[in-house]
Amino acid sequence: MAINYPNGRPFREEASSPGRVRSVNTIYGNRGMSLEDEINESNRYYLEHGIAVIHKKPVPIQIVDVSYPKRSAAVIREAYFKQASTTDYNGVYNGRYIDFEAKETKNRASFPLSNFHGHQVEHMRACMKQDGVCFTIVRFVASSELFLMPASVLFEYWDNRERGRKSIPKSVIEERGIGLSYGIEPRIPYLEGVDSLISDCKSNTYQGGYDGRK
Repeated sequence: MAINYPNGRPFREEASSPGRVRSVNTIYGNRGMSLEDEINESNRYYLEHGIAVIHKKPVPIQIVDVSYPKRSAAVIREAYFKQASTTDYNGVYNGRYIDFEAKETKNRASFPLSNFHGHQVEHMRACMKQDGVCFTIVRFVASSELFLMPASVLFEYWDNRERGRKSIPKSVIEERGIGLSYGIEPRIPYLEGVDSLISDCKSNTYQGGYDGRK
């Protein structure tokens, strides 16, 4: 059992190439990486270039049994979750608190609300009350499309799930979210999407998560 903190993959330098927002969501080879791996690489790029400090949150676990097959290595044999985790990532960008989830779905036409837990939704609500910028990076696996979905979209469908649908239509995410295109450095330039989210909210042209009060 391996635990990686704050990021899980070794750094690999690649040639620089810009990524753009609100463009066709093409992918030039993710080399079998998970969405989490891609975001971790992007965060590493942002950190090393002094752009933002955003990390994957460590999962709170209690280790109860460890063996040492070699002096230089320890193997965790038994562990359990100490408490429910909140969201996947948080940090600071351009003086703002950033808090978000990263989710993938194999569904082609909708994003199931079952991908979220109640405590995660409430955590994002609490962060937004403190003027945090909250969202979900959504990947539709079948089409390799990426979107930055504002937390307000999640809240709307979450609050109506008992008397409404149990998923968010892809068409809604396309309309109210921000399309992200793959790049090289960073692999997922999602902070450009955050800039668009904040800018649109300030101009009252976007139905997004951050309300632009600061």
